Amino acid sequence: MKNWVMVGLVLAAGVASAATVVDVTGTGIQKTGVAIKVANPAFANCLKKNLELTGLFEVRPSAEITVSGVSGALRAEGKGKTVSAISAFTDDKSARMAARKMSDMMSEAFGNQKGFAQDKVLFLNRGKPKAKGAAIPAELCMSYPDGGDIRQLTSDGKMVIFQRWIKDTDNILFISDLKGATQIWQMNVTTGARAVKWSFKGTPTGISVSPDGTKVAAILSFQGNPELYVLDINHGNWQRLTTTQYDVEGQPTWSPDGRQIAFVRGVNAQQIWVIDLATRRERRLTTKGRKNVDPDWSKDGKLAYISGKNIMVMDIAKGESSARVIGDAANWEHPSWSRDGRHLTASRDKAVFVIDTLEDGDKPKQMFFANGNWTAPCWAK
Repeated sequence: MKNWVMVGLVLAAGVASAATVVDVTGTGIQKTGVAIKVANPAFANCLKKNLELTGLFEVRPSAEITVSGVSGALRAEGKGKTVSAISAFTDDKSARMAARKMSDMMSEAFGNQKGFAQDKVLFLNRGKPKAKGAAIPAELCMSYPDGGDIRQLTSDGKMVIFQRWIKDTDNILFISDLKGATQIWQMNVTTGARAVKWSFKGTPTGISVSPDGTKVAAILSFQGNPELYVLDINHGNWQRLTTTQYDVEGQPTWSPDGRQIAFVRGVNAQQIWVIDLATRRERRLTTKGRKNVDPDWSKDGKLAYISGKNIMVMDIAKGESSARVIGDAANWEHPSWSRDGRHLTASRDKAVFVIDTLEDGDKPKQMFFANGNWTAPCWAK
């Protein structure tokens, strides 16, 4: 496999222009002002973008909180609190990493909200099929939610789908036809080492890693119809959960406690169902519309999904009556929650966005600007 390939088009020095980070206007959210008095431009610009992505802060020349200091001795002071960071940086890349760490510390200290600036996002750059009916090739890529420090992880010209993080590791799983057959692969995003994790007869069409990182929900067809299975990451054994004679299953996602799995069922119309792993009892979550797909379950019990062209968010405990539209209808795909339970990544129109799900929150912000067909983000959390 080729070495890391830097996407040079994107965010030279890891920072977008000011025009891409200034739009922090919500319709009713009061934000805390932050003045950044750090001379290093890579640090200052990256911190500005990440603070504003949180929806908590607005950067301005004079403010309630001041960030000051130099490499190895940074601090944020204001509102009766001081946040100190000893992160040292020697180049622009390490300065950006120090800024992301500071942003996460400030989110928790001043905003009581989990930070996500250091959480990586996987996504695809999709190509065009080589022939009519052929699989669509894609390359795996990775960046931070501020759109900086993008890495292209593969250069194979093969189909890649359902890239998923394994909890608290640099390892991911994904589905690919790299060796001809469609198989489930494991890859270390730091070293680039990869190998086939599972190979089944038929075609796997969806995977999701359990919150504790020990199991994988997978849609497999080696026994006939595409059904929902659970695979053990460490031991390789499997358990079949569904038996559906006339429908097909797809797109699984785990509940935060690991006791339930939501999934899509249907051929002509797709609806979201949930199954309890202990009792095998199933219940239907969506009834409105004919295309409810791409579910992702947040750590605090909300389900993001696509209904038609809309991103919807549902409180699963309250049911479909609690579902509301996030933003406007815009051909959205593949929503993925951040660890803060407030923000999503999702793709549309060949671009990846960070989306604030609060009713009066910020407008969607495009992560980066570059030629390509960027899609299917998956946020580490």
